[in-house]
Amino acid sequence: MSITIENILLIGSLLLFISVIAGKPSYRFGVPTLILFLGIGMLAGTDGIGGIYFDNPQVAQFIGIVSLNFILFSGGLDTSWNSVKPILKEGLILSTLGVLLTAITLGLFVYYLTDFTIYESMLLGSIVSSTDAAAVFSILRAKSLALKKNIRPTLELESGSNDPMAYVLTIAFLTLVVNQDQSFTSIIPLFFQQMILGAIAGFVFGKLSKLIINKIKLDFEGLYPVLVIALMFITFSATDFIGGNGFLAIYICAVFLGNQDLIHKKTILKMFDGLAWLMQIVLFLTLGLLVFPSQIIPYMGIGLVISLFLILIARPMSVFISLMFFKMKLRRRFYISWVGLRGAVPIVFATYPLLAGIDKANIIFNIVFFISVTSVLIQGTTLSLVAKWLRVAEPNEEKRITDVDKLIFDLPKSSLQEIKILPKFNAINKRIVDLNFPKSAFIIIIKRNGEYIPPNGSTKIKTNDILMVLADGQEDYDKVNDCLCNSTSLKH
Repeated sequence: MSITIENILLIGSLLLFISVIAGKPSYRFGVPTLILFLGIGMLAGTDGIGGIYFDNPQVAQFIGIVSLNFILFSGGLDTSWNSVKPILKEGLILSTLGVLLTAITLGLFVYYLTDFTIYESMLLGSIVSSTDAAAVFSILRAKSLALKKNIRPTLELESGSNDPMAYVLTIAFLTLVVNQDQSFTSIIPLFFQQMILGAIAGFVFGKLSKLIINKIKLDFEGLYPVLVIALMFITFSATDFIGGNGFLAIYICAVFLGNQDLIHKKTILKMFDGLAWLMQIVLFLTLGLLVFPSQIIPYMGIGLVISLFLILIARPMSVFISLMFFKMKLRRRFYISWVGLRGAVPIVFATYPLLAGIDKANIIFNIVFFISVTSVLIQGTTLSLVAKWLRVAEPNEEKRITDVDKLIFDLPKSSLQEIKILPKFNAINKRIVDLNFPKSAFIIIIKRNGEYIPPNGSTKIKTNDILMVLADGQEDYDKVNDCLCNSTSLKH
């Protein structure tokens, strides 16, 4: 069956429906949903029962880039700066030096194992050098796995920020494969240009995006997530246009926005969480359709050897070398090594050699696809088991309750404090987003003239309002009173 304009919506919606419905029971059998989505795409493809013919790497790459924008941006919005700050150095080292060491180690192994040239081997190593944000975010969060100390923030920061490094290495070694006369040193300026411009652009667009979101006055709450989507794509494309790394820029921009006071922030976060899941499904379905299982079979042997080397040697070696100057227990290093999940990102990057038309592009794509599948199957299904074995998992009763969790519990009234807004308060006629509220304090509801008003960032405080406030302790309540009363505590 060929995909046409007439049937694409029907086929797409049916595949999406099947993926969503089948996703929930899959975890009862320990199968990560990402593999399920990929399998559904393969079954629907040319070699499967669906017989849908799809062999367009360019379209797949476009869908992959769009999907990665949403996945990385959503992951960045959910990243708490307070949890990331203590492990910032470790995370950045893993996402740069760790990725480079993985690419080199695996590249050298492939070079001595196969008939690939050194640059082709390094290209393959670069493509699978980063942990996959979609795989790590979805599996860790779906399993609700509570990990000790700062392991989880380290893993999420690494997976969210290491794709740019892998992308740069992939483009650099692909350039060397295509242009045999270029030297290795010629790609070094490209690396620094991509990373430096990407980081600067991400921070600049983050600041601009916050200003635009909070200052622009839209008539409908539902338009704010649409506005953020536009800002996300502007950040990516503008950064790419000036020669920076767009993936790095959108992740930094999202982390910045996720830790700021924004109008309708809750709506934006919920919208992006749903869109991230949608894009993960679409991405894996597309990649499943793109692959021809019959073409993978001849490379399963070499693919398995390379995959096991990556899981058991290359990844652990890169982690241990990268973290050698940090204080960390041995079992935590081993667990970080184990959560080196490869997923959709390497498969998307593997479409670049296909579009460049290099000789071994199909071989590289099929090997990368097999590596990604085996990585998620082997590592993704054993995250909880290995965590318990290495004693890095927290007991169920010790799992921490997040700020968002507190808001959805049925809290007794004694857990809240009512604060009446007196005429002398300087918060009067100020928007909630402009108040310097402590991060651990929330306005649950506002009682005004006998009516209850659900607050959002654009809600203005009025005289005689009664605020129902939830906070961690008395110190936070004192800060709340201070920012409501004193004009010096208000943001300008």
